Amino acid sequence: MRGKGRARRSTAARPGATEVRPPLEEIRSRIDAIDEALQQLLNERATLAQQVGISKNAAGRTVDYYRPEREAEVLRAALARNRGPLRNEEVARLFREIMSACLAQQEPLKVAFLGPEGTFTQQAVYKHFGHSVRALALPSIEEVFHEIEAGTADFGVVPIENSTEGTVMHTLDRFLGSPLLICGEVELRIHQYLLGRMQALKSIRRVCSHQQSLAQCREWLDEYLPEVERVAVSSNAEAARRARDEQGTAAIAGEVAAELYGLEVLVAKIEDRADNTTRFLVIGSRRFQPSGDDKTTLLVSVAHTDAPGALYRLLEPLARNGISMTRIESRPSRRRKWDYVFFLDLEGHAEEPKLAAALAELQGRSSLFRVLGSYPRSVL
Repeated sequence: MRGKGRARRSTAARPGATEVRPPLEEIRSRIDAIDEALQQLLNERATLAQQVGISKNAAGRTVDYYRPEREAEVLRAALARNRGPLRNEEVARLFREIMSACLAQQEPLKVAFLGPEGTFTQQAVYKHFGHSVRALALPSIEEVFHEIEAGTADFGVVPIENSTEGTVMHTLDRFLGSPLLICGEVELRIHQYLLGRMQALKSIRRVCSHQQSLAQCREWLDEYLPEVERVAVSSNAEAARRARDEQGTAAIAGEVAAELYGLEVLVAKIEDRADNTTRFLVIGSRRFQPSGDDKTTLLVSVAHTDAPGALYRLLEPLARNGISMTRIESRPSRRRKWDYVFFLDLEGHAEEPKLAAALAELQGRSSLFRVLGSYPRSVL
């Protein structure tokens, strides 16, 4: 009997042997049971989330319960557990939406963004906060700042830099006169699509897009539409509207804009670089605790930025304390001509001892020193 048993197992293991699979109805039944268990667990999680809010402040608003550092920890743990077949991006998106729905049980967070609808900034809102928020489209970065300062919005999302075209200077300049803080960051892969109502590229007379998107597709336009006029507009959504309403006009925008404005995708993914990515900042009025993998942004200056070694004296405490600086930008200080302030991105949270020591020394050397925020590093 043992010999026959071994023979049967050996036969099943041979290449080409028929695999015994459960019937389709049995698979569907198991899926239904898992769905039921998932729904029960999700409602249990939502109940616990309610209890967390009540324990903190029974009369509080949703924004009082929002903890980006905690959400970052949950997402990192989910990715560390993931063994497939779901991709990390899908796992992160599912957990983000679960947390978003649980947080919004009383009322959704109000998140202002650089609009109009259909822009990449709106996609960044949903990637960071999930879809259970009230997204407020505003016409300018300045108005996003104003809405948060006035308390009309809880948070805002604005672009800060693109991996191809560099820094969005207007966002940096707003921090010179605003009390708002950086609460998070979002990295969004940017795919550019050529959209329009025409059937062929030869019918295109002009291409409209935001100047950043035109620049990100410069090489493609030079090769395939070299004679076509390029028109910079206020947003990619505005470009899509013009492509919908104007004969011979095409737009460069995200795929979402094609759906919103009823356009055809003429050519997909025309960005010049495959790794084209835009980084967005989440801005608000609160400071948050360390998440374990954070960044800190500073605004600093010295009395005479044109003096020999001025920048070295500012940065030397960082190097001596082993602090990595991932980015530096200079902007006119507006105090006097040829005088500058510096924006620094550092690894770590301002409350961590090593960084705190470096910041204390740097502050002593600065004429202007402000921690614009310590926040979780973007998760995916």
